[in-house]
Amino acid sequence: MANPDQKKAKQARELYDGAMAKIDKLRTLKPFLIDLSLRENPVGDRVGQTLAEKLAILPKMRQFGFDNILLGTLDYSYPDELEVDDDFMMYLRDHNIDMTGGFVFTQIGIASATGQFTPDPSMLKMQAYGVPNSLHEIYLSKVGMKGQYDRDTLRRSVVASIKWMNENIRGENGGKPRLLINIVDGCDAFAEDPEFACEIMALLAEQEIEGISIEDDRGTYMPFQVGAFIAMARTFLPPPLKVLVHMHAGGGFENASLIEALLNGADGAWGGLPKSAAIIGHASLGELISNLVRAGNPHMAETYQLHNLLPLATSLQVQDQERPVPDDYPILGNNAYRLPLSFFKQIAGRFMDLVPEAIGGTYRYRIAPVVSDPAVIAGRLAEVTGRRAEEFSQKVLEQMLFLMRRDLRAGTRIVYDEPENLLKLYARATLSA
Repeated sequence: MANPDQKKAKQARELYDGAMAKIDKLRTLKPFLIDLSLRENPVGDRVGQTLAEKLAILPKMRQFGFDNILLGTLDYSYPDELEVDDDFMMYLRDHNIDMTGGFVFTQIGIASATGQFTPDPSMLKMQAYGVPNSLHEIYLSKVGMKGQYDRDTLRRSVVASIKWMNENIRGENGGKPRLLINIVDGCDAFAEDPEFACEIMALLAEQEIEGISIEDDRGTYMPFQVGAFIAMARTFLPPPLKVLVHMHAGGGFENASLIEALLNGADGAWGGLPKSAAIIGHASLGELISNLVRAGNPHMAETYQLHNLLPLATSLQVQDQERPVPDDYPILGNNAYRLPLSFFKQIAGRFMDLVPEAIGGTYRYRIAPVVSDPAVIAGRLAEVTGRRAEEFSQKVLEQMLFLMRRDLRAGTRIVYDEPENLLKLYARATLSA
């Protein structure tokens, strides 16, 4: 009979091997990504993007490495009131700018019970603008369908819409358009009525499309739920049909949900390179690419300009928001690589660490009175004074640490990270060391 401790050790090893198998899957993935830096990011930003800005952004995204880029969204509620997105796509058309890999959001038309089909204005605009591919949108939940169509109308309309698009839209190189059916309320649909959601998956699998996309448009579902929904969809949509996801921030699950989706059969995602999005952020492509680099995925460096990831994402968000990127954003925020304590430093080559240099950044320092050690204090002094960190006396650095503790014990709260306050602290320490 096996030793009980050996059984436990075997069980523990199996758990470890299961986790490493997931890491191996993330390492080998070549995710299909559609960049939405021209749309997703400005949707929730304070100022948005002008035509001139969009024209400047597009070549940057292509240069970074994105082959598939959303060029815009066509307003379904007020189609006659044009947006900058309309101007942008018309400009690309009128100036013969290559739209290969270009996508646009459109909405399905409506097929009557008698068989008459009326294309949505967004479909006609796509045709007129010459955009070759579409994320073609439907809703499946009761709230999403309300006021638009019932289930029978949806079944007829999505089939008729796909047929119309394939017959009337000129795709890349004169072929048919690449169509991804985006289920805006996809997670809601699976949670509310999984049988109906699966029925629609089976219906879509029979259509002439490239695949589907599923959103958690409020960011409210747990990662394990998202993983299950993707696995359910994949059951009905085998490769080469694609399954993409788009995860909004809401409950703080977005990046974990995206990873869970990939592990459960998703082919990729769409989103902007920066964190900013329609609500309070999303699982951005910048974060996804960085996390795949963290897992050791070599394809990210082969495909994308990783040395430009952090500066490009930051510049795009600053442009859209007209203010700095929030300091405490993970990966892309100002404080993500400002060390308050040397122990927190990520090390190149250590499993699951992502050093800032891997995505075009560099380590900097910030003073946190409770934990900052002499090495961090020296680093911040070097930033402020322009001197080398090695020039500062260990004794003085330790005295600065002691003075910060003593000030707090005396009830004095000072932001030592600010240059003026840091230099005052250094002068005090130099006198008393």
